[in-house]
Amino acid sequence: MRGAAELRRSFEAEALPHLDRLWAAARRLVLQDADAEDLVQETLLRAYRTFRNFTPGTNSRAWLLTIPHSVFVNRRQRARLEPQARPPEELEAEAIRFLVAEDWEVPLIEAASAEAWGLGRTAAAALRSLPETQRAAVLLVDVEGFTYEEAARALDCPIGTVRSRLARARRRLAADLAAYARTLGLSARTGE
Repeated sequence: MRGAAELRRSFEAEALPHLDRLWAAARRLVLQDADAEDLVQETLLRAYRTFRNFTPGTNSRAWLLTIPHSVFVNRRQRARLEPQARPPEELEAEAIRFLVAEDWEVPLIEAASAEAWGLGRTAAAALRSLPETQRAAVLLVDVEGFTYEEAARALDCPIGTVRSRLARARRRLAADLAAYARTLGLSARTGE
């Protein structure tokens, strides 16, 4: 059994190198930076509490990045069970922040890389519009680079379910982004 100091050093060595990826994953799951900070903090606390169960030499990034998805889903389920009314002023302020942040006037893109499209507000909005289960599959497999098997373990579902969620999500994202490209005057077909 490891001592507390050794456990802390081992945890820091395994978890802290992935802090940037953890922050990015949390930011994609929630809308506000403060919520992302809370999600990262809760993820690290849960990871530290269960670190004795972690097997050294295994994929610590995959282990760590499954936790925020679990926390996020659990929070959403709790929120559905305990609906909370929000004052109209707060809702109006949030709507205004969203409208101001939305890229309504986007310049034509001369050479868009896959990375640039992935970081765009429109792509992020399309991703957020996906059902929760599909978004989680896309984030784990397409964004974080998990294998189907790792994603299935993280989402606690069969591999076939992960594959079908990904297929549906990718079709919907492709349609949403193709429609957006057409609004910019870009063709969705290659070679035009």
